[in-house]
Amino acid sequence: MRIDDNEMEKLVQEALDHGFSHVGKVEVSTLKPMNEVRSMCAAGKCNAYGKNWMCPPACGTVEECTERIRQFDNGLLLQVTGQLEDDFDAEAIMEAGARLKNLAESFADKLRKSYDKVMLLSAGACAICKKCAYPEPCRFPDKATSAMEGYALLVTQVCAANGMKYYYGPQTITYHAVVLF
Repeated sequence: MRIDDNEMEKLVQEALDHGFSHVGKVEVSTLKPMNEVRSMCAAGKCNAYGKNWMCPPACGTVEECTERIRQFDNGLLLQVTGQLEDDFDAEAIMEAGARLKNLAESFADKLRKSYDKVMLLSAGACAICKKCAYPEPCRFPDKATSAMEGYALLVTQVCAANGMKYYYGPQTITYHAVVLF
């Protein structure tokens, strides 16, 4: 069930209060999984393809991911922007990524208390386990999260289609997640 604009604004503010740098409403219809993004996954650039339950091919075909996304009426784009001392500030880059994952997971848990169905698509492969059990059964299927890219979403396109910036200037790094409910 689609929520009204007032309720959505309250949720945006709750997400900002939760600790995200930027938050915006996502029109679910703008989430368009693309075969080209899935091809980038298959190229193995992140080293999770075929090694993680929440990444391709285990997370499903592009069509299956599209079908799962279309089951939701509401969404938020959640962002964490970190400041870098220089372009090679690996510590700040890793910290911002970890911060996004922690905040997104706890915010999704908060939404689960109010909404029957919640799906979180975060940044990067699921990292709940130090080493994924794949191909053995997932140890935490209720907590595991797919990446936006694993669901074949082009993050720059998601940001543009929903009026959000992707990049916040020199010496910054921004990580993105989408929570659907």
